[in-house]
Amino acid sequence: MPAPFQHDSKRVLLLASKLGYQTRSFGVAAKKLGVEIVFGTDRCRKLDDPWSDGALALDFAQPQRAAEEIVEQWRGAAPGAVLALGDRPTPAAAYATRAFGLRGNPPEAVEICRNKLRQRETLRAAGVPVPGFHSFSLDENSDRVAAQIAFPCVVKPLALAASQGVMRANNREEFTGAVRRIRALLESPEIRVTREGALDRYLVEDYIPGGEVAVEGLLSGGELRVLAIFDKPDPLEGPFFEETIYVTPSRLPESVQRAIEACAQEAIRALGLVTGPVHAEFRINERGPWLLEVAPRPIGGLCSRALQFGDRSEKMTLEELILRYALGLPGSGLAREKAAAGVMMIPVPRGGVLERVEGMSDAENVAGIESVEITARLHDYIAAWPEGSSYLGFIFSRAETTEQAEAALRKAHAKLNFVLTARLPVEHPVTGRVQR
Repeated sequence: MPAPFQHDSKRVLLLASKLGYQTRSFGVAAKKLGVEIVFGTDRCRKLDDPWSDGALALDFAQPQRAAEEIVEQWRGAAPGAVLALGDRPTPAAAYATRAFGLRGNPPEAVEICRNKLRQRETLRAAGVPVPGFHSFSLDENSDRVAAQIAFPCVVKPLALAASQGVMRANNREEFTGAVRRIRALLESPEIRVTREGALDRYLVEDYIPGGEVAVEGLLSGGELRVLAIFDKPDPLEGPFFEETIYVTPSRLPESVQRAIEACAQEAIRALGLVTGPVHAEFRINERGPWLLEVAPRPIGGLCSRALQFGDRSEKMTLEELILRYALGLPGSGLAREKAAAGVMMIPVPRGGVLERVEGMSDAENVAGIESVEITARLHDYIAAWPEGSSYLGFIFSRAETTEQAEAALRKAHAKLNFVLTARLPVEHPVTGRVQR
């Protein structure tokens, strides 16, 4: 039965938890294509369009209800595509896509991806190599839980992203300390206000030694097209797992890269994902690839700027490629450029109030550096991992080889100095923003 909507191929609904830097990249790509973007966000619903941008105020904690509100707002019309940035809006986007009769992922599959435990259970049942795991209630005695698990292990919340709350524990003492920190994090006003699911449980996984890679891909009919494999050259061994450098193309042997692609494809089929952007994380050791996570959305933050497609005469951003694919426009089949590229998510050395950034000019003048973007706001409190989830900024490089791209990032980062004061901020109990 045909969907009762007229689809406007010149309009895209973009759902995002925050109207931040990645949305701007989509806005630039949309303008180039002559496409209008309408935003849906989880901003305060009591304020009437506070930024005068016409964005829909939605509650991503209730994705089906959010989808119903989206359909009501469009009143019989429909966008040409619905896209989501970040993890939280993905279920709402899936339900809205289905309601509009658009090509999209099954909401049930997207819901599984939003919960680390359900994703692990689904993948293990399908025979996909994942770390061994158990789930426990935060109400359980952590000393008794520690007696049931093997060390080292990784302790993590079920729903948070960007490695927030993820910790390695090598013994019982470290384990009980990690559980205390997760409990405090999940009980904090900043997390409670998001109403993320499963805030009363946590996951304990076997620690898998080895290096990490990330895969950026695009799905069509359930088949994976790999856009890039990123090496993560910094060791992610704990105690926390704040990511730093991504560089591509990967330096892994071709056989290992093919094994990663095969594992990603197997996981995508097991989860039931069929279309659109996908981002996956893997550990690699002598036993092959181990899947850590699959998310039905593009790479987050400003990291997508490390990816360009086409040649010198026709460069295309990841955002433009995704828009072209979602709207059925030509050009989405371009391959990644031949140059090596990298991005550093600038780590937070310690929690504190960011007073100033020194060495910007020197960092920007390093050979191979395209730009240095400081996204943290001056005079705001910046939390370090594992409680934190926001980086100080991003550094981008391009070079002839992956080694040169990585070296440029490290050299530029070494020239930066972030002055953070230890004085305690006064934070708003809901937004967490520093009050002056």
